[in-house]
Amino acid sequence: MTSAVLALTMGDPAGIGPELTLRAWQALRANQHAPPFVFIGDCDLLATTAAHLGFDIPVRVIDRPIDAPAVFASGLPVLHQPLAKPAEAGRLDPANAKAVLLSIETAVALTQAGEAAAVVTNPINKAALYEAGFSFPGHTEYLGHLAGLSQPTVMMLACDALRVVPVTLHVSLQEAIAQLDGKTLAHACRVTHAYLRDHMGIAQPRLAVSGLNPHAGEQGAMGREEIDVIAPTLKALRAEGLDLRGPLPADTMFHARARQSYDAALCMTHDQALIPIKTLAFDEGVNITMGLPFVRTSPDHGTALDIAGQGIARPDSLLAALRMAGRLSASGTVHD
Repeated sequence: MTSAVLALTMGDPAGIGPELTLRAWQALRANQHAPPFVFIGDCDLLATTAAHLGFDIPVRVIDRPIDAPAVFASGLPVLHQPLAKPAEAGRLDPANAKAVLLSIETAVALTQAGEAAAVVTNPINKAALYEAGFSFPGHTEYLGHLAGLSQPTVMMLACDALRVVPVTLHVSLQEAIAQLDGKTLAHACRVTHAYLRDHMGIAQPRLAVSGLNPHAGEQGAMGREEIDVIAPTLKALRAEGLDLRGPLPADTMFHARARQSYDAALCMTHDQALIPIKTLAFDEGVNITMGLPFVRTSPDHGTALDIAGQGIARPDSLLAALRMAGRLSASGTVHD
């Protein structure tokens, strides 16, 4: 039987992750309906952050995730993994990159072994990891690697008002256009359809799909990707039974009336998808990785080095990610 405990990664120790973790525990400790979490990382990092911010938060080192529920109400449970060097808020240190990655690897291993219900990741700083030899574009791609997937994962950003899926991810706009093909689009549509159906309780998901070019190409006057790639792919997927609208002009997909007509919007580029959701819910958005054999969520923001250690970081997105992970992990088996 899978544990109900969530595995929360350390993230970059110089960012706001430690503060968010402390604030999330404060908010959830007395909530009997919220699944407890265990922090995977350096216990001294949390203790020193709490002391610096004036938080009276006991840190409890435990041996296994199953021990977390017994201590969660009285202290923040930690599976201790030490940093190579003490972290300084706001200052990246590649020396700690291995510890950041080990935290992620441990969370995945525990979840796949059934010792944790889901992985929730604090923000990482890719620049620090790249300097230490990290070779993946980002968190999402690394998790797919750890899971041994042959197919790429698909990222969804979700809030109460909107769910968006970028078909291409962390690449330049020029590279995104080069990557966009029928196979990539079809995979994103199928994975999104299945995830909404199997884990979000939507029996017949309605997907809206954007065009790539302004005005969805204006019938070829502003580009042919809609005619040559997107429309034929959607036609083939409709024949499989998927409920798809598009290709639609991206600039008219996100007003309130339009959002009521679909359950998720697929967008051709990263910014097409993330600008509307960050406008609507900058502090509450959740990043969900679809296509993994386990549940993974994360806050929809970065390490915020500019405010780390100042006691002003808002935990809303991490709290939403923890609550979402609890709901999704309770919804049934995750299929890749």
